[in-house]
Amino acid sequence: MLRFLCCCFSSGDSADERQPLLHPGPSDLNEAGSARQSRSAHSDAKTVKRIGRLVMRRVCVPELDQRFSDMAETFNEQHERYEAMVRNIRNLRQSYSCNHNDTLALTECVGMIRDEHEAKYRVSLQIKGYEFSLIVVRVDESDEEPLPPHLQFAQNEVKGISASAKATISKGTTLQELIGWLLRSKDQMAEQVKGTAATYQEHGRLSENLEENLKEVRRAKEFALGYRQQGRGSLH
Repeated sequence: MLRFLCCCFSSGDSADERQPLLHPGPSDLNEAGSARQSRSAHSDAKTVKRIGRLVMRRVCVPELDQRFSDMAETFNEQHERYEAMVRNIRNLRQSYSCNHNDTLALTECVGMIRDEHEAKYRVSLQIKGYEFSLIVVRVDESDEEPLPPHLQFAQNEVKGISASAKATISKGTTLQELIGWLLRSKDQMAEQVKGTAATYQEHGRLSENLEENLKEVRRAKEFALGYRQQGRGSLH
């Protein structure tokens, strides 16, 4: 977990204080462009909203900074697993030209895989709780030929979808607790921020950071719920 040393005695606008608690990963840099690193925290927030990741600002109360950091890390982990799930599903859809309605459900794809290989293989989707796998059984048990490459590819993609969907759902449960505490504690946090500020100007700046963080928390709540629902939806 991250730990922060925060100085709140400067009367000037501290650039370090206004930087995001969490920085974008390599995949986000590729999408948003390398110039993003030189943008302000405000510009970063706009970019992050576009790609779904979460950025926090420091409020110079160690306990609160840590809580915001924990929530942001958990959300970004969920976001990454969700994106991985979507990539696997798209790869599977493209390899078998299925799911033209652009849903994340696997049912149509599994049906098309089964139809394409029915002469030599029995293909089915096995589901156990939140884990699922593509089961392939040879019609001719004496057939020792390796599976066709694209059928092996499909098995691997389904395995990846299963792992990412399970992690997406699990992170969603943890996020509900973290987000719930932060939203319930808005007034309490405002008092803590007020108590740590050395000047009126400092109080205004930190209060603004707190409000921006709470906006991001509310945004995370909406995204996290959607990710969790779509993780479950991939089972259908």
